[in-house]
Amino acid sequence: MNLYKLIQQSMLTEVREIKFKLEKDIQNLTENNLETIFNLKFVKSEFIIQNFRIDTLAYDFENKSFVILEYKKDKSFSVIDQGYAYLSLMLNNKSDLILEYNETLKTNLKRNDVDWSQSRVIFVSPSFTNYQKESINFKDLPIELWEVHLFQDDIVSFIPHQPSGATETIKTISKKSETIEKVSKEVKVYTESDHTEKASEEIAELYLKFKSSILNIGDAVSVKPTKMYISFALNKKPICDFHLYKGYLKIWINLRKGELQDVKRIAKDVKDIKEKFNIDTEEIICSLITEELEKDM
Repeated sequence: MNLYKLIQQSMLTEVREIKFKLEKDIQNLTENNLETIFNLKFVKSEFIIQNFRIDTLAYDFENKSFVILEYKKDKSFSVIDQGYAYLSLMLNNKSDLILEYNETLKTNLKRNDVDWSQSRVIFVSPSFTNYQKESINFKDLPIELWEVHLFQDDIVSFIPHQPSGATETIKTISKKSETIEKVSKEVKVYTESDHTEKASEEIAELYLKFKSSILNIGDAVSVKPTKMYISFALNKKPICDFHLYKGYLKIWINLRKGELQDVKRIAKDVKDIKEKFNIDTEEIICSLITEELEKDM
């Protein structure tokens, strides 16, 4: 990855990349900025379970799930084997994770409060081999690869590797591994198809129209399907969420009270009932029903 700095009007000078000396340097940098980079809450560093050491244990408040982060400087490891080994370790020791969470954050999280189906593992490394990148080319893999780079002038980049055109499911190879098969029965990566297939063709098409308009905002917009809804974020900050039903589409707009220009008064304040929809964002106050919106489309 090449970065350049603009100097003297239209002249560029290359920003030199600096190599990380230790994996611990990557770990410290990531743990100190977990919320900024991944929107995760730090729970524990060097967490030990049954003689296994987890580099970082974190919690995803949006999806109510635990996340394991592992840091690598070398390339000699299997993404799939290690990733599923960590997931299996997590699912077989749920009480230990919850106990650590409660003791660290001084709260009272219960086993049933956690959505274990959305557990995942994130590998962070300065680089991955083509083989490692290709090995995660599944549409429903609960494993992510993130490249981290440090440059002069204290510039840092975290770049996720996005599987290209993944259509295969991890279930096609799960029977070759007892660990993968067991984890796959409990952990699920949700896709847009999980939501659109539940809706009628008209509602699915209506959602795609909204999606197209939102993506036109720019490359900073990201789409993240979850168990309950499909979320859109701008620069990692949620802007709206969609829940597709058979006959209508529900939209949550993430604005504070008084910020929405609702001339036709079709929005509904749902802040008090957000728990019903498994939504934690304090800013969500509006629910728009497409039966009203379609009149103007």
